[in-house]
Amino acid sequence: MRVRFGQWSGTQDPFPPDVTADDVLSEIGDDLLAGRTPEEALERLMRRGMPGRVRGLDDLRRRVEEARRRELGRMGLEGPLRQVEERLGEILERERTALHFDADEHAAAAKLQQLDDLPPDIAAKLAALEDYDWTDRQAGEDFRQLMEQVRRDVAEATFGRLASALGSMSPEDLERMRDMLAELNGMVARNARGEDISADFVQFKQRYGDMLPGDPDSLEELLEELARRMAAMSRLLGSLDADQRAQLAQMSEQLLSDMDLGFQAEQLQRALQGRFPELGWGDGVPGAMPSGEQSGSLSDTVDWVEHLQEYSDLREALGQQYPGARLEDVDEEALRRTLGEDAARDLRALRDIERALEQAGALRRNQGRLELTPRGIRRLGERSLAKIYERAVTGQIGSHRARGSGGDGELTGATRPLVFGDPFRLDVSRTLYNAITRKAEVPGRSGGSGRLHLEPGDFELAEAERRVRSATVLLLDMSFSMPLRGNWVPAKRVALALHSLISSKFPEDRLYVVGFSDYARRLQPRDLLKTGWERVYGTNMQHAFMIARRLLSAHSGAERQVIMVTDGEPTAHLEGDTPWFNWPPEPRTLQLTMAEAARLTRTGATLNVFLLDHDPGAARFIEQMVRAYGGRIFYPSLADLGSLVVRDFLSNRRAA
Repeated sequence: MRVRFGQWSGTQDPFPPDVTADDVLSEIGDDLLAGRTPEEALERLMRRGMPGRVRGLDDLRRRVEEARRRELGRMGLEGPLRQVEERLGEILERERTALHFDADEHAAAAKLQQLDDLPPDIAAKLAALEDYDWTDRQAGEDFRQLMEQVRRDVAEATFGRLASALGSMSPEDLERMRDMLAELNGMVARNARGEDISADFVQFKQRYGDMLPGDPDSLEELLEELARRMAAMSRLLGSLDADQRAQLAQMSEQLLSDMDLGFQAEQLQRALQGRFPELGWGDGVPGAMPSGEQSGSLSDTVDWVEHLQEYSDLREALGQQYPGARLEDVDEEALRRTLGEDAARDLRALRDIERALEQAGALRRNQGRLELTPRGIRRLGERSLAKIYERAVTGQIGSHRARGSGGDGELTGATRPLVFGDPFRLDVSRTLYNAITRKAEVPGRSGGSGRLHLEPGDFELAEAERRVRSATVLLLDMSFSMPLRGNWVPAKRVALALHSLISSKFPEDRLYVVGFSDYARRLQPRDLLKTGWERVYGTNMQHAFMIARRLLSAHSGAERQVIMVTDGEPTAHLEGDTPWFNWPPEPRTLQLTMAEAARLTRTGATLNVFLLDHDPGAARFIEQMVRAYGGRIFYPSLADLGSLVVRDFLSNRRAA
């Protein structure tokens, strides 16, 4: 099969109409949040697909395997010999009947004895009858037609579509076939020695183009088709029992020799076995043994074996479990023949996923490795936020305002005279209007030079709403228990969603993310995808509160809040610069955590805790802490975590 590749124009859409690059990014989001690399996340997406929209490799492979099993149950392997034996039996029965009525009883008896003495195997039987003097003319003509049919069948079984050009199997046709095979073997030998045979192949096609299958562009393409055919014939022989194999091999060799094609066929097969060793020469039919009752000619059976091999090749290519596996290894045309056009479309979509994400600016390659771009991180956050809003009941985002107006925010449409200390944000049209009307009111000044002079009283300030500025610290528990309970990915999704919400809707606000396990540390938004949970013991809330207090101290004029997502109680604290862990928690750990929570809330910050998959002991401590310092505690399900955090953030801003 030939595949033509063209340059990506940026306009081709590999996905179904209802699938976008953002949908794909959303599909790999959880894997990225779980700490997998973009390559790993894309590989997992290709395996599972996008349910209901794009079938994945695992589903395509399963369907190919089902088709292969159905095909195995359709045919058996005994058909070629059985068909020849049955037809020959009918011919011999007609001849015996004629001999019984022959007037020359002595000659008839001799011929009957000759028929009785025929060897048992089919190949030798056909050879012995080549020189037989048929009494019944119709039987003789039927045998001649049978031999021509079997010779053609053997040639097509051996050479595939190449033999279909033999026409009437005339001496001239056979001679041209021999000449072509001899030239082909010569080119193969010269090519194996490293000689350039491109010009020879062009001339070869000019002479024998009408005989060649599929108009091959190169010698390699032609040889691959012939190799697959000859390998299928050898696998058929390898699947038979010893007696059947010997009979069929002998019949094929004998008939090819009769056509003077045996030597050229043997030479070509040896060369192809060395050139394409991966085709499983003589290995037998791939998979379970065929069990069907249908039968066909030898060439039909080899077609069927070749088809089974195509199923097996598809199954292996879709599995992608071999070194250097690529989706380009999957034969799209073979997949289309097996599963239909929809499957071929799914394959094209899977092949173009990485390229589409790169074109969308979400992924890029850096020193050979895929990485998510800042734009990709932002879009992933937007998708996380969109999912959260599907579950959240919110008002208009960004519409909540403080009373009064000020120097920052969106324009309200109102103006007022500019006074000292205002930001220099002029309403130009109103300012010019003031100057023009002032000039018109001065007697004798209505005409003049046409030049307009501005005075301080003309200037008008364009008023803007004053947005409430908020500083938020999101504390994420990164201890070992979070992934064990399935809490880590939803927690990171919340962080991405909050980052997306604040950066897009509230650019004057600030969001800090702090991760904590045995230590606490600040995380940048770009680090959220790379950051994983930590295989350490300890949940150091004391250190997390300490860092949150330091971060919020830079925003004394803003509303300040701390949101903590955790699944347990504090089990670690700092002794100097060293974390101290104990389970169950030591009283000193609880005391130091409570003290740091007190320092944090005394700055005016609110403390809200989202407790996941908790035990009663953890809940008691958290409830005591938030009750003591005016915070709140939530017990969300993982599905509701994001919507509750976002709604709480928005409600706190509205209350300011």
